[in-house]
Amino acid sequence: MPSDARVLPSLVLVLILGIAIGLLVALLYIQQWKARYTQGIRQDAVQRSQAVTSGKVHEQLVPYLPEFGFNPKDARFLGSPVDLLVFDGLDDGELRRVVFIEIKTGGSALSGRERQVRDVVRARQVAWEELRIER
Repeated sequence: MPSDARVLPSLVLVLILGIAIGLLVALLYIQQWKARYTQGIRQDAVQRSQAVTSGKVHEQLVPYLPEFGFNPKDARFLGSPVDLLVFDGLDDGELRRVVFIEIKTGGSALSGRERQVRDVVRARQVAWEELRIER
């Protein structure tokens, strides 16, 4: 039994060293993974940011493009929940219709809020209200 008592501290030391080496290997693996994927994640974030910025610029410029199809003076930029409201014919003094326009680039899809607006307009659930404020 005395020899077993002398071996026990050595076994505990080996066990502690094994755990420490395992933790060190895990830490090194995490550092490698982080170094490998951080650049890709950052690049993806930059590309998404550029796409959003480009989309916002396009939304502002669309009324001045030849394919717009409306008088740019009739267009009003909202940005959210739709990009533009066009008061078709207003500048000519003969309003024909009000058009809601959502501008999309690439493969982007309508958001949930944009779909809701589209559906309400298509269902003709649009109203006019006048609010008078008395001072």
